[in-house]
Amino acid sequence: MSKHRANNVKRRRIIAGAAATGGLAAAGAAGYWLTRDDEPSTPPTAADSATPTAETSASASPDPDGEGGTATHTKGEAVPGTGGHPGLLHTQEDLDRMAEKVAAGESPWIEGWDRLTANGRSHADWGARPTPIVVRGGDGQNYPVLYKDLHAAYQNALRWRVSGDEAHRDKAVEILNAWSETLTEITGNADRFLAAGIYGYQAANAAELVRDVDGFEIGRFQDMLANVFYPLNDQFLNDHNGACITNYWSNWDLCTLASVMAIGVFNEDQGLFDRAVDYMYNGEGNGALDNAIPFVHGDEGLAQQQESGRDQGHTLMATGLLATICEMAWNQGEDLYGYDDGRFAKCAEYVARYNLGRDVPFTTYQWGDGQSCAPREQTVISESARGQVRPVWESIYHHYAGRQGRSMPNVADMIAQNGAEGGGGDYGDNSGGYDTLGFGTLTHAR
Repeated sequence: MSKHRANNVKRRRIIAGAAATGGLAAAGAAGYWLTRDDEPSTPPTAADSATPTAETSASASPDPDGEGGTATHTKGEAVPGTGGHPGLLHTQEDLDRMAEKVAAGESPWIEGWDRLTANGRSHADWGARPTPIVVRGGDGQNYPVLYKDLHAAYQNALRWRVSGDEAHRDKAVEILNAWSETLTEITGNADRFLAAGIYGYQAANAAELVRDVDGFEIGRFQDMLANVFYPLNDQFLNDHNGACITNYWSNWDLCTLASVMAIGVFNEDQGLFDRAVDYMYNGEGNGALDNAIPFVHGDEGLAQQQESGRDQGHTLMATGLLATICEMAWNQGEDLYGYDDGRFAKCAEYVARYNLGRDVPFTTYQWGDGQSCAPREQTVISESARGQVRPVWESIYHHYAGRQGRSMPNVADMIAQNGAEGGGGDYGDNSGGYDTLGFGTLTHAR
């Protein structure tokens, strides 16, 4: 029985579509119910002999009762959504809110919109550069062409969804079709797993916004996600590149889990979605919630992130990935945000507080390194990259404070300090500035 979810059987629905592929596509266009039992899947174990390499820096409405009703949740309510499309980082309700607020010129949405339209990747004249083989890590690296094109597709799709400008819709479709026609392999050193994870979840999110557009090759895109991205996700979760289960930092698991979850929803494969959820609760690697957030400092209402002793850039990356996973899960009916009295809320407060220049407690972190699980430890929080700005805060704040009415003072201060969130291209040109899709002021403010 699941150690965290005993006696709590839940229902989730992923709406099936006409062009669905993947493990449960045969459920048909009418959709299906999955009643989840309480037995978790067997945790993955390391079984591979590979040597680990060091890391380089218009949609269906949810219908929970099957009787034609539309599911809703109101501000402050702790019940997550019930699935459907669009159903990854943004629901139709979210998109309608953005369009309404921007049309009315209301703050802070209009400031978020201005960040989006000012970004060069959001322009309808973007030129895609699809390539058959994407390499991250080692010789011949070319992976920036992929992440820049995916951000351009997402930003153009978002502009269309908010403004109705079909030039942006057509550009997003053009970019995504070009990649699904061309890409055959993601490779490189161990960093290939990062590429498959980060760009897998981003590809699915961009495509989710145009999945019903005439001319979008949805079946071919689903095949690309299932046959190019997911096998690397699966390989990493199964054996962690032959290393000790604690060798890889939390962001490696988290980007992989984000990809598995997003592909599960986009491809309407309930098994993939459930695999990611089960791992978040019960996995042995550093992406599981208890391991990604290993220490709760109860008196302070804070919780230490697994990468806090490493550097703040990767700590922010992991925080953004946790936010991405929690939001996608919420929109499919799973409340990871609420786990352990908001363990992630306490983590976000911790990370924000330290990066605002304030003191936080730190518990010595110990782990096993490499293939032999050699003991290592960190005794102090890292000051490296302290104060770095990444677009990770708005979705966290607007869930906990907006939906839940929970006080998030440090995250609120971080948002006030940083202003309206931008996205890929607004936070430097290296890959770290593209690890999250961003624009949370526009997309998540309530």
